[in-house]
Amino acid sequence: MFYDDKAVARYEGWFGTLPGRVALAREKALLASLVSAWPRRGQRLLEVGCGPGLFLEHFWDLGFDVDGLDPSPAMLKAARSRLGKKADLHLGQAEHLPFGDKEYDFVALITALEFCDAPGKALGEAVRVARKGVLVGFLNRCSLYRLTHGLPWAQCRRGSLQAARWFSCREIVRLFGEVAGRRPRTSASVLPGPPATWREGWFWRLLNRPLYPVCLGAFAAVRFDLVGDRPLTPLMSFSTEPTAQG
Repeated sequence: MFYDDKAVARYEGWFGTLPGRVALAREKALLASLVSAWPRRGQRLLEVGCGPGLFLEHFWDLGFDVDGLDPSPAMLKAARSRLGKKADLHLGQAEHLPFGDKEYDFVALITALEFCDAPGKALGEAVRVARKGVLVGFLNRCSLYRLTHGLPWAQCRRGSLQAARWFSCREIVRLFGEVAGRRPRTSASVLPGPPATWREGWFWRLLNRPLYPVCLGAFAAVRFDLVGDRPLTPLMSFSTEPTAQG
């Protein structure tokens, strides 16, 4: 899909609306939860299909050293404006990554496979350049969101969501298994209702705050671990320094 400067502005503008802000916050919370088991200090993460850098900046805030890749010069221009010198940004296709084998510790694809001509090949490239893990965020084809915004209803103007390929978790796991075999994985989703429910207020926060089973939410993600045993959930850090004993 082609993105010029006007299309990028519309894309970013949606995240300034109330449902867009709520959705972005919940999606970031889901991704933070899934990568909490990964080491971050000194770890290199590549986001494939980084767009204007909204999630790439989030990964940087979480402690990763980040790079981004996108096929759209306009998207990369917006990402460069957002991240400055925090990330190296590359123009390229997900199916043909211009990086060496195991060059990165982690690779993330956040709503990127939906717009790939060959999503299986894109996952194969992610596995090739990642040493430790791959994170896949995707639009859930089993969700109410797809029913209201992802299907080409006659009364709806055709847009990027109707043109996107929506996935189920089973499809993502199958595609990944075809290129990497069976791997330990962890998954969850957020935003169980349609955008009309992506609102502020105690009831809507109560509805949208939890992490749901991967089959329920509009936005879902799967973390695949490539090396060793399944990572352990890190211990909670102290809010203050422990006192000396004795």
